[in-house]
Amino acid sequence: MKSRLLHTVYTHRYFLSFTLVFGYIASIQSRLVAGRGLNAYLFTPEAALAAFINAVVIYFIMAQLLKRFTKKPVPFSFSTALQLMGSSLLVYLLFSNLLSYLIALSFDTVERNFNRETLLIVQLSRLLDVFTYGAFFLAYTYYLKNKEKAAAIASYDQAMAAAQIAQLKAQLNPHFLFNNLNVLDQLIDEDKTTASDFLHDFADIYRYVLESSDKKLVPLEEEWTFTQQYFRMLQHKYQEAYQLQLCGLPPKQCLAPPLSLQLVVENAVQHNLGTPAKPVLIQVDFSDKIRVSNNLVPKAYSKTGGGRSLKNLQQQYALLSNTPMEVFTGEDRFTVSLPFILPSQP
Repeated sequence: MKSRLLHTVYTHRYFLSFTLVFGYIASIQSRLVAGRGLNAYLFTPEAALAAFINAVVIYFIMAQLLKRFTKKPVPFSFSTALQLMGSSLLVYLLFSNLLSYLIALSFDTVERNFNRETLLIVQLSRLLDVFTYGAFFLAYTYYLKNKEKAAAIASYDQAMAAAQIAQLKAQLNPHFLFNNLNVLDQLIDEDKTTASDFLHDFADIYRYVLESSDKKLVPLEEEWTFTQQYFRMLQHKYQEAYQLQLCGLPPKQCLAPPLSLQLVVENAVQHNLGTPAKPVLIQVDFSDKIRVSNNLVPKAYSKTGGGRSLKNLQQQYALLSNTPMEVFTGEDRFTVSLPFILPSQP
C-alpha cells in the first residue's frame, strides 16, 4: 500500500508540485488583499499546506467517482465532466462539513463555527476550491488521456508501417529471384560455363538477400557493395552493354532499405536495351542524396506490369523517411532520387 502510494505521488509529481505552488501563491495573494502588509507572516507556508491538503482530498474524491462514472480511467465527454464536478462538489461538502463539525464538537466551538454567516463564507470558499482544483484535475486527466491515446496511435502506426514494409519486401524478394532465374535460364542455353559462374555469384548474392530480409534498414555502404556485386553478376551475360559509374562515396552513417539500390539499377537494365556499341550508362551519385540515372535506350517491347517494383519502393520510402523517393523521366535520361536515411529517422 505504501509503495503504491509513493508510486502514485512520483508519477504525478509535477501536477502535485504545480498544485502546491498554486496554493502558496494564492495564500500570499489573499493575505495581501486582506491588508496584512509585507512581513514574515505573508510568506509562511501553513495556508498553502492546508490548501494543498484540501486539493488532494478533492483529487481523491474525483478520482474515485471517476471510476464509477466510466470503466476507463478518463472521462470521454463534457457531460460526464459536469456530472463528475457536481458529484464531487456534493461529496466534498458533505465530507468537509462533517469533519469540521466533529472537530468543532470536540473543541466545543460549534456555535462559533457553524453560525449562519461563518457557514456561508466557508461553503463559498469550499465551492471555489472544488471548481478551481476540480478544473485542474479535469484538465490534467484529459491531458493524460490524450497522451495515452497519442502513444497508442503511434504504436499502431509503427506496427502498421512494419507490416506494410514486410509486405513490400515480400514482393521485392521474389521479384529479385524471378528476374535472375530468367537470366540463368538464358545463360544455360547460350554458355554453360558462364551460367555456372553466374550461379555461384548468384548464390553468394542471394545469401545477402536472405540475411537482410528481416531487416528494415541496412547500412548504405553494405547496400552499395551488394549492388556492385549484383552488377558484376549481370556482366556475365551482358558484358559491356551495361556500365555502372560511381560519383562520390556513400555516407557511412546513412541507411537504406535492403535491395533498394539494386532494384533501381536492375530497373535500368530491364527497361533499356544496351549494346557494346551503344551501352546503357548507369550513374550513381551520392552527393546530397542518392541519384541513380541512366540514358534512355527503350526496348522495342516494354515489360507488362513494369514499374511495380519502383512503386513498391516508393511506398517503402514513404514509410521510412519524411522525404519522398522521386522518379524523373526526361527526353533522354531516367533518374531515380532516393533520400538519405539517418539512424534517428526510422
